[in-house]
Amino acid sequence: METKKVWFVTGASKGLGFELVKKLLSDGFKVAATSRTVESLTDAFGEVSENFLPLSMNITDNNDVKSALDKTVGHFGNVDVIVNNAGYGQLGTLEELSDAEARANFDVNVFGTLNVIRNAMPYLRAQKSGNIFNISSVGGYYGGFPGWGVYCSTKFAVAGFTEALAEEARDFGIHATVVYPAYFRTDFLTKDSVKTPENSIEAYEAARNSEKAHLDEINGNQPNDPEKAADVLIQISKEENPPVHLLLGVGAPEFLNNKIEAITKDAKNWEDLTLSTGI
Repeated sequence: METKKVWFVTGASKGLGFELVKKLLSDGFKVAATSRTVESLTDAFGEVSENFLPLSMNITDNNDVKSALDKTVGHFGNVDVIVNNAGYGQLGTLEELSDAEARANFDVNVFGTLNVIRNAMPYLRAQKSGNIFNISSVGGYYGGFPGWGVYCSTKFAVAGFTEALAEEARDFGIHATVVYPAYFRTDFLTKDSVKTPENSIEAYEAARNSEKAHLDEINGNQPNDPEKAADVLIQISKEENPPVHLLLGVGAPEFLNNKIEAITKDAKNWEDLTLSTGI
């Protein structure tokens, strides 16, 4: 009989995290789910049980994250799969966004994820097994979206440190995967979930058009099903050799191809200068 793994999922009250927790519980897995409030989790999934542990957690507080993971292991006896899903979208050009707005996005999307990794690794190393899924975005390898620069940069960071983590963790039997979702039909693009700049600059027409397109047109019409994304993550967690990079969803390969084409074109056009620096 297959032993059901213990999952620790951040940002579980909505979006991909919500769908993943729902699927995991229906399939009989043990799940610790975190959100800013316990009520949002118990309302959705029920009270504490043998298979479910709802936890309020401030992902930007390292001590709070450590406490949540300690409670998870105390409740279930171990933890096997970490899903760093908590995060939010920040719209605004680099000029528009204040230092506080930019840092807040990094605090949650980057340093919050690092807090979870830092406190999960001792448990995973001790048992010499585990999976870590870090949820990035197609904007984590292709940043050509006006008005999404800070958000994309947080997701680039997630991709970068996941590549390093995969190498660091391999000797301990731990697998790290960076997940690049395309557009999924969740509430990520609703006005309650994505933040717009406090002080917009009218001159940035392309950024405003992108903002409008995402909030008014793409939102609600995304081509991918988050329930199917949950199925993919569960399948990957069972693989003996899971990928370090996982493109997820219709449209994801196209963004990758755009990036490869852009880099290849620049590299070819400027190769003479690139190689002109040799001694």
